[in-house]
Amino acid sequence: MSKRDELIAKYAADLKDKCGVTPDMDLLTKVTIGCGPSIYNADSSTVAGSDEKELATVKNNFLIKKLGLKDGADLDKGIDAVIDQYGRSNKSKYRAVVYYLLTKHFKKESVYK
Repeated sequence: MSKRDELIAKYAADLKDKCGVTPDMDLLTKVTIGCGPSIYNADSSTVAGSDEKELATVKNNFLIKKLGLKDGADLDKGIDAVIDQYGRSNKSKYRAVVYYLLTKHFKKESVYK
């Protein structure tokens, strides 16, 4: 099993155990690949849910640039909903899991088809 496959299995377990979601493995794999090398770096592989700068980066680089969404209050609400779903007290929120949940939340799975 490759390092990426191990990480995808870890992300799937997080989705099931912490978020109560049965993951679409094909979509999860594509989102993980889309994260690029950041998934292998301890700092960039996670999202700090309480760091405003970090959340602004998620909003600008992922929601607006990658998913093609228009900037607005609904993006912040979507990020909030996903952070709540993942669990605010959960220290390590994997970037790939957050991106997967955001993709599902905004119904933008077609970006990864």
